[in-house]
Amino acid sequence: MQERQAWKMNGFGMLGVAAATFLLGFLFLLSELYFLGVVFFVVTGLIGPGFVMVQPNEARALIFFGKYAGSVRESGFFWVNPLTLKKRVSLRVRNFNSEKLKVNDAAGNPIIIGAVVVWKVVDSAKALFDVDNYEEFVAIQSETAIRSLASRYPYDSHADDVPSLRGIDEVAETLKREVEERLEVAGVEVIEARISHLAYAPEIAQAMLRRQQAEAIIAARRKIVEGAVGMVESALARIEGENLLQLDEERKAAMVNNLLVALVAEGDVQPVINTGTLYS
Repeated sequence: MQERQAWKMNGFGMLGVAAATFLLGFLFLLSELYFLGVVFFVVTGLIGPGFVMVQPNEARALIFFGKYAGSVRESGFFWVNPLTLKKRVSLRVRNFNSEKLKVNDAAGNPIIIGAVVVWKVVDSAKALFDVDNYEEFVAIQSETAIRSLASRYPYDSHADDVPSLRGIDEVAETLKREVEERLEVAGVEVIEARISHLAYAPEIAQAMLRRQQAEAIIAARRKIVEGAVGMVESALARIEGENLLQLDEERKAAMVNNLLVALVAEGDVQPVINTGTLYS
């Protein structure tokens, strides 16, 4: 069901009409014209329920004998069909702060995750009539999207081409898109969705911390080795290209070994000065 504009009139003008009918009814009663007086009092009574005040960032959905008659989104004082029910829908921006959920990530590790979803109603008809309770619907569907997100990404990743839950911008955009798809049926727009809490479950936190440290060390050593090999290749190519030295395969191997030890070693390398010939 799509939202549409409801028929309305200026409330202050109808307030003047109501005051006039009330005054006429009172005057007719004083003149002992009781029938006319009662009629004008009844008209005044019918006019009264039609007044509605709409605040900024608010909508009033009108229901006329079980049928949706439109919504009033413009703020102000109005008069509408007095026989309609007027349901209030807030259009203000709201936050949903999820509970800390225990789920398994893509690698099967139990993690604790929570998120904040910033949302607002953009279609009052969908929010009221297409779902039972749109606020509860937002909460349940947001938590479902968070669980789905956590199961598709690992908690952490040292590979540049493998996204993880720690990838703030990419994960936030994916979460926002998934929540928005789920809440579209309720006429809700998702402004922002971000992870607010992320941690390993307590039972594996210590073990995963040691694993993270080991993976970080391995990843760092791999980078160091890759860089050292590149520097050795560059050094040998320059020596040969500029004809600085002519080295046989055995001496090249020795030089590569010495350079790699010097570049990769964690401690300071102690230099050894060779006072003899290259082959002694």
